[in-house]
Amino acid sequence: QVQLVESGGGLVQAGGSLRLSCAASGRTFSSYAMGWFRQAPGKEREFVAAITWSRGSVYYADSVKGRFAISRDNAKNTVYLQMNSLKPEDTAVYYCAAKISPPHYGQYDYWGQGTQVTVSS
Repeated sequence: QVQLVESGGGLVQAGGSLRLSCAASGRTFSSYAMGWFRQAPGKEREFVAAITWSRGSVYYADSVKGRFAISRDNAKNTVYLQMNSLKPEDTAVYYCAAKISPPHYGQYDYWGQGTQVTVSS
């Protein structure tokens, strides 16, 4: 089992920045990749970014490329999502997730409880 706890959400004005954190515990050594997803009201959950634990390979949704950056601290079993130039359409609940095996896309195995990000115009 892998436990994931997100933090860092909040309210920010458009153009501002936030950094989300996801602390992983449990059988973290069995994880291949970590991902961030988001779900806005009335919309389906969507992929935002992912990173592999070993190589640190990163992947982004087109909508956040150039504005968001995912990173990891293997020693702390923590993954971060730095969000810059935030837009009102980035408003959503952001979820951290862990995937046991490749590839980085597809169904993830473990999920956090989510953290709210609200961007005001």
